[in-house]
Amino acid sequence: MIEFRDVTKVYDSNDTHALEKVNIKIEDGEFVFIVGSSGAGKSTFLKLIMHEEKPTEGEVIVNGYSSATMKKKQVPYYRRTMGIVFQDFRIIPKMSVYDNVAFAMRVIGTKEKDIRKRVPYILQLVGLSQKARSMPNELSGGEQQRVSLARALVNNPKLIIADEPTGNVDPEMSHEIVDLLTKINNSGTTVVMVTHEH
Repeated sequence: MIEFRDVTKVYDSNDTHALEKVNIKIEDGEFVFIVGSSGAGKSTFLKLIMHEEKPTEGEVIVNGYSSATMKKKQVPYYRRTMGIVFQDFRIIPKMSVYDNVAFAMRVIGTKEKDIRKRVPYILQLVGLSQKARSMPNELSGGEQQRVSLARALVNNPKLIIADEPTGNVDPEMSHEIVDLLTKINNSGTTVVMVTHEH
């Protein structure tokens, strides 16, 4: 699923060693927490998984794709194997909850009839069935985070990457989001969650 082989990442601008000789293997179906303080390399770790950055040394292998051999044109297809949940939600303000989730399917060319089946199921899974027609500005922070999670899940990815998904929500909603990620993991999806909390 995910393997880092002697991965080092150095940012040339200030000679910062964000990661040094990292070796890790995350198997299919695992739920892994990446915990650390600010500046510990958590964001770099995620960027390497998402292929937003390349390692200075070593190799990152995710879902059979290697950082050493992946071509630029393969990156969009590679990213379709994962769902990404961001701390700042990144939902589209002028789209309803339904359309925000459906958008993730439309951009990869999914047929509308399949979208009409899948989106209500995912909204029900994340507890937002009653909010399908709501606009983002009508939602609480926790509900917006669940929209972000629904969008990450809708294309049935093998891997969910959650970048501090509890960072902008209250403690109760934080527990709900972790419970939801656990439920998703229990169905066989690998989850990698980055957090500064314990």
